[in-house]
Amino acid sequence: MKTIVHKAESRGFANHGWLQANHSFSFARWFDPERIHFGALRVLNDDIVAPDMGFGTHPHDNMEIITIPLKGVLKHRDNMHEKWQPVVPGEVQVMSAGTGVQHSEINGTSDEYLNLFQIWIIPDTQGVSPRYDQKTFSDEDRKNELQVLVSGMNSGYDGSLKIHQDAKISRIDLDTDKEFTYKVSSENHGVYMMVIDGDIAIESQELKTRDAIGISETNEFSIKARTESQLLFIEVPMIVL
Repeated sequence: MKTIVHKAESRGFANHGWLQANHSFSFARWFDPERIHFGALRVLNDDIVAPDMGFGTHPHDNMEIITIPLKGVLKHRDNMHEKWQPVVPGEVQVMSAGTGVQHSEINGTSDEYLNLFQIWIIPDTQGVSPRYDQKTFSDEDRKNELQVLVSGMNSGYDGSLKIHQDAKISRIDLDTDKEFTYKVSSENHGVYMMVIDGDIAIESQELKTRDAIGISETNEFSIKARTESQLLFIEVPMIVL
């Protein structure tokens, strides 16, 4: 088993006033040659956006973009949909940028900060038609059980959102002292796991809120929750063609 630990405080940080951004991998003006990507996972940003503020219209292409709001209301608009689309905690949004898309993202409220994860995954197919989807996932369905949010187009995970990559994004909420074993889908995959909130023990490491660990070259690994803990798993191919 191969592991790499990224403590929360080791992430890149940018304070733009209206935006407080934490970068798990090199992004914008923050560059770390040791943290460019984890397999097909290119970006994991933990953003806090001030009320009524956000990202103006900007382009993307050939990237699978997944957004998970944790607090507040995100509003999204792109050139596939002229109307603002709200995305709230409990929902997940996916966008295949493909041949090119223009979109905007803003905090949809005037009195509450927006906190979200944005994940970029390198696709396995270039030049696809842009597409957008979102879905609501129940908190109860991840209580001590793995809840698959996003998976590859040809995966057998019914009810998950789909992307153009053999990847899987999942969440689980563990009770105190609960143990869980994550089984990796393929020997060519690795898993980047972030503690959204809580305190866990994993492979002799103690990880707390917003700490992360990348795990590869194994078929499974075990976790024990020291306190009630919310976890995010991003499983991706480690070799990107």
